[in-house]
Amino acid sequence: MNYDVKPNPLSSTEYPAGFRFPELKIGSIPIGFPCIQAALSGVSDWAERQIARRHGASATISEVMLDEFIVSVTRGKKARRFLRCEEDDHPVGAQLMGVAPEEFTAAARRVLDWGFDWIDINFGCPVKKILGRHRGGFHLCQPEMALAIVRSVRDAVPADVPVSIKMRRGLDDSQESREKFFRIFDGARELGIRVFTIHPRTVLQRYAGTSDWTFLRELREYAPDVTILGSGDLFTAMDCVRMMHETGINGVTIARGAIGNPWIFSDLRELAAGRPLPPPPTLAEQRAVIEEHFALAVELYGEKRAAFNMKKFCIKYAQRHPEFESVREAFIRFHTREQLTAVLDEWYK
Repeated sequence: MNYDVKPNPLSSTEYPAGFRFPELKIGSIPIGFPCIQAALSGVSDWAERQIARRHGASATISEVMLDEFIVSVTRGKKARRFLRCEEDDHPVGAQLMGVAPEEFTAAARRVLDWGFDWIDINFGCPVKKILGRHRGGFHLCQPEMALAIVRSVRDAVPADVPVSIKMRRGLDDSQESREKFFRIFDGARELGIRVFTIHPRTVLQRYAGTSDWTFLRELREYAPDVTILGSGDLFTAMDCVRMMHETGINGVTIARGAIGNPWIFSDLRELAAGRPLPPPPTLAEQRAVIEEHFALAVELYGEKRAAFNMKKFCIKYAQRHPEFESVREAFIRFHTREQLTAVLDEWYK
């Protein structure tokens, strides 16, 4: 998956006059500050969610989990890695992806048993392998199956447990795709769904070009009775402010923009408090967060796998370094805690 940062040309450093941060709720769950760490496969694990929460994310969502995996997994080491949910994680949602209603239903019940607060249904993943297996964004081309999944999950979990849906604005830019989007959107509302996360790119766009924020504004005006969260091209705190201000949505979920940049959450809280953006984190502050993140990953995976898993994060952390290319190459080569410490000693003095 391409996690490259590409600024939205609509972004601005000018704070919009009169803007006020809305208070956010996910169904019956009070969230407050309208900024959530989004679900990303292979990224938003427990360690990443902890880092996001410690920097100001008001809620988080698990990495995307296949329903058949959740149904089949035991309560062993693998389950504890993917389904870990601690007291200080709340509120936290579990994002599920799959093919048919039956396994979605069983998986939804299982993640609630593990302590997650709400269910998020993925109808947006654009990865080719996922689409080829009729999962994720593929459901946007089959409204009947999509709504059967929504109905089964909504009926299977307690009424006070929120169910939300992550969608893109269609499979492609055709009128047929648009009509199918609204058949799913309206049908889900009729089934009692009141929270939608919308990435306003099409599935076939993947991450190319810029996301169409005007679609969020259109949807907000079309359905003022539901909670709409925005996603797509949120790489700075000001991007988040601009999206909420220009579209009127209820909040944002930050995905790619938070990888190696947990400061986006604290920056956004500074703006919400009426203060100017703080200066960028110093090298010492960056090092402290990298070490903290690695320690959490070791706790979750053990040192060997943590070192492998941290590479993608460290490469993103390196983007803030004045000698990014050299630091990135050094991070690519580390395989142990000692080697990571050596990189930090050399480049983050």
